[in-house]
Amino acid sequence: MKKILTILTVASTILIVGGCKKYLDSDYLFDERLTTEEVFTNTDYANRWLAKAYSFLGSNYMQDVSSKKSVPFNFADDMYYGDESDGYKRWKNGQYTENGLNGESKEIWNTAYKGIRQASIFINNIDINKTLSVKEIADMKAQARFLRAYFYWVLLRTYGPIPIVPDEGIDYTKEYDEIAQPRNTYEECATYLSNELVEAAKGLSAQQGIQQLARPTRGAALALRARVLLYAASPLANGKAPAEVAAAMVTKDGKPLLSPTYEESRWARAAAAAKDVMDLGQYRLYVAYKKTTGDAAYPATVTPPFDSNFSNSAWPSGWSDIDPFESYRALFNGTVPAYQNPELIFTHGQNQGGEGINVLVLHQLPRLEGKGYNSHGMTQKQVDAYSMNDGSDIPGMNSMYAGRQGYENRYNTLPRATGFVKQEELSKYPELGPLGVGVNKQYVRREPRFYASVSYNGSTWNLLNAESVRDEKSNVQIFYYRGDPNGYKNTSYWPRTGVGIKKYIHPDDISNVAVTAYDQSRMKPKVDPAIRYAEVLLMYAEALNELNGSYTIPSWDGTKTHNISRDISEMKRGIQPIRIRAGVADYASDVYSDQNKFRIKLKRERQVELFAEGQRYFDLRRWTDAQSEESAPVYGYNAYATKAQADLFHTVVETPSLPSIFTLKMWFWPIHFDELKRNKYLTQNPGWTNPE
Repeated sequence: MKKILTILTVASTILIVGGCKKYLDSDYLFDERLTTEEVFTNTDYANRWLAKAYSFLGSNYMQDVSSKKSVPFNFADDMYYGDESDGYKRWKNGQYTENGLNGESKEIWNTAYKGIRQASIFINNIDINKTLSVKEIADMKAQARFLRAYFYWVLLRTYGPIPIVPDEGIDYTKEYDEIAQPRNTYEECATYLSNELVEAAKGLSAQQGIQQLARPTRGAALALRARVLLYAASPLANGKAPAEVAAAMVTKDGKPLLSPTYEESRWARAAAAAKDVMDLGQYRLYVAYKKTTGDAAYPATVTPPFDSNFSNSAWPSGWSDIDPFESYRALFNGTVPAYQNPELIFTHGQNQGGEGINVLVLHQLPRLEGKGYNSHGMTQKQVDAYSMNDGSDIPGMNSMYAGRQGYENRYNTLPRATGFVKQEELSKYPELGPLGVGVNKQYVRREPRFYASVSYNGSTWNLLNAESVRDEKSNVQIFYYRGDPNGYKNTSYWPRTGVGIKKYIHPDDISNVAVTAYDQSRMKPKVDPAIRYAEVLLMYAEALNELNGSYTIPSWDGTKTHNISRDISEMKRGIQPIRIRAGVADYASDVYSDQNKFRIKLKRERQVELFAEGQRYFDLRRWTDAQSEESAPVYGYNAYATKAQADLFHTVVETPSLPSIFTLKMWFWPIHFDELKRNKYLTQNPGWTNPE
């Protein structure tokens, strides 16, 4: 049996995995150099090996949702960060190199392939263990298979097609040059991952225990499979990539890496994969139930305007007994423990590295009363995406883009609301709570997800007043006027568009970063929503909408057959639960009957429902919308205006410190020069140079 010695992976990363007292960079201590047999016949060592595979999932570079200092893929045309380094400005202007913005390019690649190697060795050797039961081994192998697929998925969405290391016939003790290989095509990558995740699903249990929240379940494997297949069906990978992108995405022998032809059947496979998750009966959308009384932190339920479809029915057929605002807010802010969340399919749990959800929250908390960094903000495009409470578009929606290509039928020419809420008017706007005086009327009567996500000028923050000696305040309005404590004051900590972010914020969250950097001592712990059931429903509706024909697709385990077509009743199964939980009216019948109209609505629904969950950046690319959307100027309110210039502040203007462009090199992340030099078969992504 070979020793597990120094090895080079496809990532060209040197890993010392045995032979000394320190095992990798972990706490796994060995007394002597161990053979493969000695590691995997020892159940404790085998468990440690699998745990090490999970540790790569916890890297900052593997996060879907994280703060700016790891990977900034959570920031696109919907949200930004402002800091002393002008990182978002450089990010949006493409002012990064083959090394990335902060060294991400090499680290994402290296970390993912380290995890792939760790999982592969486990899969190929754990069967020699005679202490574990057959069922235990099957479950552990399935976990490792899921992790390997997840790491590949991170690579695929970031770099596009990448090399898939054969599961058989690879001797990991060989030199890198001997096992290096070219990039697989996108379809090959997607097919491989789909098959791998089916195999993982076969071995995984339907549920994990409370102490294993970050361990994948059968549903996690099938949901990730649906996401992979949805991306493979989307225009960028399915014969509709821009010509200059498709032409540049080839192997050295000229083989196209992106499919040159469109295949509608890929949408059917994606829809069937989402249906597989739905048919498990394991997941449902989380809802909080109606309250007749409340306070500033937990207000009484605001009943949505009457809708003939949803108002008179109880959940899940309607919203008569639920609180749409709290249903959405509590899903993310730590109110609902992960193990009690029926919507959470997969999470990194505590494997969030140093830039997880709580750090994201630190950057959203106001600078003064919340004592946070006050540096994450929302663009006007995202503010406008939230509808009025009756489901209609807000007056002036996307008016700044009127006439711009790609915005046909996506703007509203009516003038934006003017004026400010007075004390005697508060009863007219219960959604604003008791402290809504001075709020601009653009922010009244908006849908519940708006109030759970947007820190508009004058919104109430329910900051904890637990210790009066710290001079803290509770239930206060936060204004972003120039000169206000949280507005522009010639410092780094202010939202450039005059709009902050509330998603993930718990009423009790407060910090004091001015005294202790990254202080999280008085914040509710939160887990990331890496995959949740709402996304599965949206994937199902999106995939069905793209079909013109009918398809027969076997289920993941072959026990039944899905009949897949553009069935409006089935599309409603995907989209209506999202709308009901959000407290907004159903789409009109002409939207359902028109493929293009529904596509526009679906994209907007994802933009709102999945805001700040690391989806928008990649959605824009897979839809091939990035070229128009990300090059559009960033707009916001006039954050340089003072309170005395309140009307001027609430005038939509281009934000000068957040310019945007979109060039060829921004479709995919660059492959680092080190990889291109070591692997003679690799080709670089469009717009990036090859090493000399």
